[in-house]
Amino acid sequence: MIPKTQLERLGLFDAKVPRYTSYPTAPHFSDAVGPESFGNWIGAIPAGSSISLYVHVPFCRRLCWFCACRTQGTQSDSPVAAYLQVLKAELQLLKARLPEGVTLSRLHWGGGTPTLLSAGMMSELAGAIFDTVPLGKDAEFSVEIDPNEIDADRVQALKAAGMNRASIGVQDFDPEIQNTIGRLQSFEITRDAVEALREAGVYSLNADILFGLPHQSRARITESVQKLLALGPDRVALYGYAHVPWMARRQSMIPSDALPTPAERLDLFETARQLFKWDGYAEIGIDHFATPEDGLAVAQQAGKLRRNFQGYTDDQSEVLIGVGASSISRFPQGYAQNAPATSAHTGAIREGRFSTAKGHAFTADDHLRGRIIEALMCDFAVSTQDLRDRFGISVETARQLYDRAAANFEGLLEVSDAGLRIPEEARPLTRIIARGFDAYDMTKAKHSSAI
Repeated sequence: MIPKTQLERLGLFDAKVPRYTSYPTAPHFSDAVGPESFGNWIGAIPAGSSISLYVHVPFCRRLCWFCACRTQGTQSDSPVAAYLQVLKAELQLLKARLPEGVTLSRLHWGGGTPTLLSAGMMSELAGAIFDTVPLGKDAEFSVEIDPNEIDADRVQALKAAGMNRASIGVQDFDPEIQNTIGRLQSFEITRDAVEALREAGVYSLNADILFGLPHQSRARITESVQKLLALGPDRVALYGYAHVPWMARRQSMIPSDALPTPAERLDLFETARQLFKWDGYAEIGIDHFATPEDGLAVAQQAGKLRRNFQGYTDDQSEVLIGVGASSISRFPQGYAQNAPATSAHTGAIREGRFSTAKGHAFTADDHLRGRIIEALMCDFAVSTQDLRDRFGISVETARQLYDRAAANFEGLLEVSDAGLRIPEEARPLTRIIARGFDAYDMTKAKHSSAI
């Protein structure tokens, strides 16, 4: 890695940049895309094709202070049961518009806490989904599982529905850190959940862990990573905690003076990164790790790694449809986001219309720049031949784009007519480098730290 002084000079420790799970990013969505656009884009899906589906369940028994997701707390099952009926109605609207023969390549339940649903609710939701669009051959069905909110009946219901990949949020196992971020989840509870899943025949496991948390140190993140490795996950997302209390008011519960500095965040990331590498995990993009036989590692080796709102994926579908409040869909034509508030989303669906509140229709320039940014985030390199094949641009035009972006990085980037490459030692700067290809104004968008 290049010296910290150079990284600081290039803005790593003070830049605020997008995570680029989309391009353009969500702050640039507008109400120019509404229910009519969304319905038309669904109707334009080729008959017999494969799509992905994301289902958002916004409820939690308790609200973790670190979380910036669209969630709401509930101690009762009644709002969850009512929301399930809304999801079923939304799926019926979707079914009426979907062309024939469409199947699922990926299905993901996220939130919130999807495992807040009872076993019966889970079976009911899965039945409604598969009545709308069935799982295709070799499809992946994953669910975000809270170890504090799962039992044998719910595990069996998910397995019976076809779940074949589980995703568990760990964040950190240190008790002081857990208390500070409002997320109490012992290693023992997590281990028991993993064992229950494997006993039920669900062997594929994703895990999330955070760096940059309050009171985190190299020793503490080392212990948490080693405990996580003992559970043998196939994939790990090593996300940087984004402290954005102006967006997520609950984060004001976290003392900012206990947060590590940007330079310390980099040390924490590097500490965890080395532990995953030493344990034989392949590095996937900027913040994921996977066992060599996992689909992410295979896709990376084949040059087929993709990036979407869930992070890195091996899914090759061109369409991702989001169901539920705040969910975002991606089509070849653009993005569409449902109403973020559960009440607004529910009102629209009960009136018999999609709740699409905003989105973005792609321009030709969006497609080009979006592909460049995705290639950088996935492969740390852009191929001019790939851009020529996809968009028909000239070598000269591509070179101008590369040179303009590379001008700010002191000769660190490898630039030629054949393409642009970020060498390994400069990869902490990837999001900042990607920003150089972003044509949208970022002065009003409040993004997270570059590290």
